[in-house]
Amino acid sequence: MATASEWVSGARPRTLPAALAPVLVGTGAAAFAGGAHLGRALLAAGLALALQVGVNYANDYSDGVRGTDLDRVGPMRLTASGAARPQHVLVAAIGALGLAGVLGLVLVALVGQWWLLAVGAAAIAAAWFYTGGRRPYGYLGLGELGVLVFFGFVATVGTTYTQALVVPWPAWVGATGVGLNACALLMANNLRDAPKDSLAGKRTLAVRLGERHARRLFALELLGALTLGAVCAVAAPWALLVLLLTLPVTLLSLTVLAGARGRLLLPVLAGTGLVALGYGVLLGIGLAL
Repeated sequence: MATASEWVSGARPRTLPAALAPVLVGTGAAAFAGGAHLGRALLAAGLALALQVGVNYANDYSDGVRGTDLDRVGPMRLTASGAARPQHVLVAAIGALGLAGVLGLVLVALVGQWWLLAVGAAAIAAAWFYTGGRRPYGYLGLGELGVLVFFGFVATVGTTYTQALVVPWPAWVGATGVGLNACALLMANNLRDAPKDSLAGKRTLAVRLGERHARRLFALELLGALTLGAVCAVAAPWALLVLLLTLPVTLLSLTVLAGARGRLLLPVLAGTGLVALGYGVLLGIGLAL
């Protein structure tokens, strides 16, 4: 039976900062539009965290029962390690996704825009079918596309809209930057796992591109996010605060381009998650100011 610390590790806490980034940027964009709302921002943050935990447990379950997670480097795999029964991990995933659904329902009720329920349902479906179902899109190299759409555009723009009921253009630009940071986090994770994924038939984008191109794409994603954050300064000059991340982005990019692999990518994963959080804080503040 898994211990409490193993359940926490299985939730992959290093990925959680990236879940808050779209809420921070989206709230900053709502403030830019004159409509920030603290209560709705907190609901959106809870929803984002619950959804991320649900995704992580769902991936643990689906990859574990497929045998993809055998002999992995990185965070605790509850299913593959045998520390927890697959059914228990599935229940944890459903519970977290269910909590996200409840928080989303409350948020939609407060806003009164019931069509947003369809968007929320699509987000939960995307969370499950990343590695679940007969043909998971994460196994087809489409994981980054899903992350860009749901952790970038939907989460960021959705946060702005549920507070301000309008979406200014910096919200779309910031959403793209948030999504690119999340893609970089996924790319670092998939670079670490690429040798085992290839053998297991999991054709992530890192596997499809090959190591050399995947490493270049990681650096381009981080640089692209930084550039887009600076573009927001056209409307909100304080958005240039994101350039404070230039040094960590450079160091992370150079580490990956230099060929770090296996356990050496674990600090890159942690660092990329913190960059994503820092991006959310700095760009959110910049837009609000």
